[in-house]
Order: sequence, then structure tokens, then C-alpha cells
Amino acid sequence: MFSASALQGAARRVLHRETTVACACGAGTLADRADGTVVRHGGVVAKAHAAGTDAQELAVRLAVAAHPALDGVLLPPLRPEAASTHGRLVTFWPYGTPVDPDRPEDAPWEAAAGLLARLHATPVHRLPDALPPMRGPVKAARAVARLEATAPDHPAAGPVRRAWRTLPPWARAETPYAHARALCHGDLHLGQLVRGPAGPRPWLLIDVDDLGFGDPAWDLARPAAWFACGLLPAGDWARFLTAYRSAGGAPRLTAPDPWPALDVPARALTVQTAARAVAKAVEAGRPLDEVEVAVVDACDRMVAIPTQLGGDTAK
Repeated sequence: MFSASALQGAARRVLHRETTVACACGAGTLADRADGTVVRHGGVVAKAHAAGTDAQELAVRLAVAAHPALDGVLLPPLRPEAASTHGRLVTFWPYGTPVDPDRPEDAPWEAAAGLLARLHATPVHRLPDALPPMRGPVKAARAVARLEATAPDHPAAGPVRRAWRTLPPWARAETPYAHARALCHGDLHLGQLVRGPAGPRPWLLIDVDDLGFGDPAWDLARPAAWFACGLLPAGDWARFLTAYRSAGGAPRLTAPDPWPALDVPARALTVQTAARAVAKAVEAGRPLDEVEVAVVDACDRMVAIPTQLGGDTAK
């Protein structure tokens, strides 16, 4: 049976080579969720990916993370291939210092924007042909499915459900989105940045589970959604967008008004956030907090406001 302790042992063996070596390394569990367990042993991080993860797709994503074209953008893995531990695919990474959640004033919005711009500008011909689609819409659809399975009768489920139905099929992962073929992270938030383990310790992007070809607007959608919901100050949003433009991001997103390109992905991320929030609150037996109420309210407002669709956006 899989356990975090088994994963700790795997990380320890990567670091020390020998299972019998005594050490005083710091160790601990960084995350333990259904979609992945992450542990640390000294300078090694081991991640057990979700049950059912496609081994071939993960292998391609690991190859991209280690590709020279992404040097200084993505944290490269310590090993080029995933291992197997008690039936779960496991990857190994150098430990990086995460963003401090207790210091929002130091949030590296400019660094995140610059990394995204570089990611989106990566020449696709230099990447593996087998790179799968970015999984952002899939994650949104799974969040809504979790809500329907967990709390279909919750008062907040109605606004979330109605907002979801206003989105085009591609944003609900019902049809392919073939109009943009940029390399995308697929799940960008500040928890996906760490200070690199060497040199001047620049910020790098982590977590390749959702990496793939797709619409670069999706990577800007979460901060756009937070801004639209009133959860991200206008100054931080401006810093982020200005840095993305300065770094040469995707043309539709560096236009004077990027919102036609951002609107649908931002709505989808708002629905995803609200669906997850309601499901988690019900599972924990607690009421929605202030932030969770804000994203549900945003879903309610969305239904009355027509979506903005850019000229090359799939409908």
C-alpha cells in the first residue's frame, strides 16, 4: 500500500544511495492529496503522482522540463524517468525555496510573468511531438465533477453550475482547442514558483503535471480571475501584466486590451476555484469563508454578463 513514509524512503535513497547511511537531513511531507503526495528529504523532493497518471505523457513532460530550451524557466528533474513506488509513478526534484504565503507584499508577480512569457515563446519545433495538451480545462471539469459528486444540493452549487454552462465547450474540456499551440504550464499560481537550488537562486516554475500545448491565456487566467473577483489588488495585476508584456508574451495577451483573450479562461478558473471551495467546505463540514463566498458570488454575476471572445477563440 502506498504511503508518505514509503515515498520518504525513496527520496532518501536518491539522496544517499545507501539505505543504511545515518543522516540528519531535514525531512517531511510537503503535500498529501489525492492528486499527489510530495515529500522532502534534505535537498531531494519526491512526488508521487495521482493514481492513473499516464506514464507516457509524464515521461514527455519530464523530458520538456529537462530540455535546454527551458533552462532557467522550469525546474529540471533529478532523474529523467519516473520510478514506481507501491503502484504510483514517482519523480524526483531538487528542493527549491517556495513563495512565502505570509508575505503577500513580496509575491514575485513580475518573475512569474517573465517565466510565463519565456515559456509561451518556446519554439514548439524544439519540443517533443508527443507533448500532450495542456490540462487546464480538464482540471476545471474535474473540479465541477467533484462538486456535483460531493455537494450538488449546496446553495452555492447553483451559481457555480450555471456559470459553468455559459462557457464554450473547449473551456469545459468537451472539445479540443486547436487554435493556440503555445507551450503552457496549465496550473499557474504562486505555489508553482520556487527559488532555484543553485547560482543566484532565480525563480523557476515547478509541477509539470498539466504542462502541454494550449492557449497561453490559461496561464494568466488565475491572476486575471482573482483581479476580477476583487481578490488581487489592481496594482499587483498591473505589475504582472506589464512584466508579461515587457518579456514579450503572447501577442493577444500583450495587446492594449487583453481581456477578450483572457475572459473565458478567467471565467473557467473562477468556476474551478468556486467548485473546489464548495466541495472542500462540505467535506470539512464548515461554512464557506469570505474568499470562497467572493468566488461563488463572481460565478453568480458571470451568468448575466456575456463572455468576450477574441477573434481566434474557439466557440
